[in-house]
Amino acid sequence: MKGITAAAAGAIAGAAIVIARQTVAGPLSVLIGIVALGLLLQRRVTIPEPALVAVAALVGLALHEG
Repeated sequence: MKGITAAAAGAIAGAAIVIARQTVAGPLSVLIGIVALGLLLQRRVTIPEPALVAVAALVGLALHEG
């Protein structure tokens, strides 16, 4: 089972790198990603992932349009 878990983690990490290279277009994208990761990793308040994605998308759209 350890080999399967390692293979799955490697596949997910590889996919994340490919997606990041295609979607991170500038400093604003990097900032939104770092803030989102920080919110997901903190332990004080549990934030649902779909809500975080929705808020990050709205922030990105608002800052991009303005």
